[in-house]
Amino acid sequence: MNKYYKYAPNVFVAKCDAQHQKGDVISVCSKHGTERDHIVFNFLGTSINGEFHYYSIVRLDGYNAQEHAKAKAAKYGEWATNAAIKSDACVSAAMEGHEFLSLGEPIKVGHHSEQRHRALIARNHARMDKSLEFQNKAESHASKAAYWAGRTDVINLSMPESLEYYEHLLEIAQDKHAGLKSGKYQKQHSYSLQYAKKEVNECKKKLDLAVKLWGEQEE
Repeated sequence: MNKYYKYAPNVFVAKCDAQHQKGDVISVCSKHGTERDHIVFNFLGTSINGEFHYYSIVRLDGYNAQEHAKAKAAKYGEWATNAAIKSDACVSAAMEGHEFLSLGEPIKVGHHSEQRHRALIARNHARMDKSLEFQNKAESHASKAAYWAGRTDVINLSMPESLEYYEHLLEIAQDKHAGLKSGKYQKQHSYSLQYAKKEVNECKKKLDLAVKLWGEQEE
């Protein structure tokens, strides 16, 4: 059975007990028992005992990190809307007896209306508390929806597009580093050159991994 194996941050590959070729469609099973079809990209290596083979993969249905972010944004957006609707409904319900209560009539202790008067106030207080609870939920869900909406264009190493993406980022990082050394770009602080070099190294590291995962391999 083919299973997922965490190869790098954000990157899960296929751990297979049989060998495959690039372009093969294989079913990969999650730890929860869900099976999904994937397309095999590159061979990444074999376990020390030779029992398992590792391959970079993408889902056959096209679902990726960006689609995941879109789904999350949509889900939290829907939850935010529903919570806001419930909050408004509680406010509307809390208007029960508004005309009477707006008169500022004191509770007549001992009168037959005392119990109804107190119960009305208690109900409306409870409704406003519930409205505030739903409002807080709506704001929390809306914040999460905004976070995920901001990640719908993110490219990471789990995607074949990361190869071109990190090539571009490396070019930018190298230009900045070279520019700081030559004086083309002004240094913002004493560590500017050091940080620029670190960025170049990080981009190279990610590009090397992207090439291994998604680049053309020699036959």
